[in-house]
Amino acid sequence: MEITVLPSVNEARADELINKTVIVIDVLRATSTILTALAHGCKAIYPVETVLQAKQLYQPGFILGGERACKKIPGFDLGNSPLEYTEDVIAGKTLIMTTTNGTRAIQKANKASTIIAASLLNGKACAEEALSLKKDIVILCSGTQDVFALEDGLCAGQLIDEMLKLAGNGSAGFIMNDFGLSMLHAFRHVQSGILEALLQCANGKRLSKLGFIEDIHYCAQRDALSLVPVVREGKLVASSVSHHI
Repeated sequence: MEITVLPSVNEARADELINKTVIVIDVLRATSTILTALAHGCKAIYPVETVLQAKQLYQPGFILGGERACKKIPGFDLGNSPLEYTEDVIAGKTLIMTTTNGTRAIQKANKASTIIAASLLNGKACAEEALSLKKDIVILCSGTQDVFALEDGLCAGQLIDEMLKLAGNGSAGFIMNDFGLSMLHAFRHVQSGILEALLQCANGKRLSKLGFIEDIHYCAQRDALSLVPVVREGKLVASSVSHHI
């Protein structure tokens, strides 16, 4: 089994994702928010690239969520803070979401066999799900405006670390690219200080300045949730597979 980690969206070539399991990561904050919304009872999430697409897809009763430059889009119901997506707001609702990086990465992966949305919050569950599909895996770090983001790389390392543990002796058959190997070592080096790493990285500093430091603390929790968001018919829904953490 091949495990390839890509540092940002612009490194992904759609045709190279065919028949593969693609795990999209945007720790700060899109995939953390997607996971949280589904965990709090959101029925389905449409990930779209543009504000115009979101408005065209909108129907009465839907919720519009997303950000540009870390801030809520004017006219939208919610921003991209996972702390906004509480059960009383989102349970039973359909969400249309557009973000600067994360939803674009999900769209870029649309030729994949399966698309999974991962974050530090559900790394172990995502690793289990990806391995169970028995296909080559591409871990796509969303990055920030086509530039690598450290928090996404650390999450990629977390996923690989979990896959190696789950596979046991079978991990000898894994073929990993050099970037994936470097992210594995980076994660193992800082795993006891993930929060500090997120606070010090570029996106962490940016969010802190904008008043979203609580989001960083929330997104830095490892394996707090066992739900796995997967794309089905263009919508993100909770996987029906049971995971134990």
